[in-house]
Amino acid sequence: MTATFTANQVLDCKGLACPMPIVRTKKAIEALKPGEVIEMQATDKGSLADIQGWAKNTGHQYLGTLHEGNVLKHYVRKASADEEKAETTFERTISNDELLDKLEAKAPIVVLDVREPAEYGFGHIPGAVSIPLGELENRLGELPKDNEIYAVCRTGKRSNYACLLLNEKGYRATNVVPGMTDWTGPKEGK
Repeated sequence: MTATFTANQVLDCKGLACPMPIVRTKKAIEALKPGEVIEMQATDKGSLADIQGWAKNTGHQYLGTLHEGNVLKHYVRKASADEEKAETTFERTISNDELLDKLEAKAPIVVLDVREPAEYGFGHIPGAVSIPLGELENRLGELPKDNEIYAVCRTGKRSNYACLLLNEKGYRATNVVPGMTDWTGPKEGK
């Protein structure tokens, strides 16, 4: 049996990569009334963790995701004025060049890549730990609490959500901005 849901608005983000599905969802949800539901359709597997992190960070309610073939249909209920909160940006950031300097100096750090496995497989920072954002909360035990963790993703959005979670759980985290889209250091992978 296939579940169907009615949404007040359907937003087509198929074929778009992070951060565009969230950017478009942010804009589209502004036109909805509190309590109304948006269905955001995406093909980027990373959009699942992105939409969950964005909803948690802004007060909107992530209702769930349906998988239909390679399309993910994400459902989010718009928050009321008293539920909504300003989106939080993690304050500790580092540039790609600054991270490269730390890696070349062999500083005792952990690079955490929160992209999806395919993104990681096609090119990542040597030695980076791969834990997709959607799995991070359940896999925190794999990360040391005694080292600074530098979170990286494609553009800095998912790693922002990762840093917020890590900080909340007692880890020392820093967001790498802008992330792998502009990484000029060494890479491993295909």
